[in-house]
Amino acid sequence: MDARMKCHGCRGGEPLPFAFTMAFHPIIDIDRKTVWGYEALVRGTDGQSAGQILSQVDDAGRYKFDQACRVKAIELAGMLFPDDGSARLSINFMPNAVYEPAACIRTSLESARRVGFDTSRIMFEFTENERMADTGHVARIVAEYKRLGFITAIDDFGAGYAGLNLLASFQPDILKIDIEIIRGIADSAARQAIIAGILTMARALDITVIAEGIETQAEFSVLRDAGIELFQGFLFARPAVERLPGITFPA
Repeated sequence: MDARMKCHGCRGGEPLPFAFTMAFHPIIDIDRKTVWGYEALVRGTDGQSAGQILSQVDDAGRYKFDQACRVKAIELAGMLFPDDGSARLSINFMPNAVYEPAACIRTSLESARRVGFDTSRIMFEFTENERMADTGHVARIVAEYKRLGFITAIDDFGAGYAGLNLLASFQPDILKIDIEIIRGIADSAARQAIIAGILTMARALDITVIAEGIETQAEFSVLRDAGIELFQGFLFARPAVERLPGITFPA
């Protein structure tokens, strides 16, 4: 690596003190009845949940874990759906673990080249369970990832810090609506109005919307009638560890 492209987070050292792998959860295109992409979700190699794995990540290991997750997701995708030409791979990342966008993405680029996975099929989605102290830094990450041809997404839009202030600062390619807005939407005029507002705003900004966390036919029907085309949730499939799950497409 060029010395100019290094940052203080790009260092070697001891491996992570725990093992992990990835489960894959489909995002479906309901109009085409096809898989739009698969989100890679952290799991333990002995069946641990994402929460159990993430609880072991401290500040010192955050960068190393973030990089290892990207590599693991890309390597598995290269084995599970390498020749699909359309299905995307969605990877969650921690904005506060990216020191220098151009430098910190190099491991992901090298992994994709190694397994022959087209980088234009990779989506990076981010959310913040902790406050973003520097939205300008996140804007630089998004700009760099877009420049390199990656798809960018705000996850859990409408929850916590992943809201309108972020969207005003930079515009990703995708918004994934938080499940707390979706839950109970069939019986909530307020939630339906909020979804309508998000869709109007997204269309004006040329942003695609994904409804995630769909569990019931009623939720799906209301959101489909609202104009959403991309969906993710247990109604269609459950995540499968190191394999692609079977999918149910609703009528």
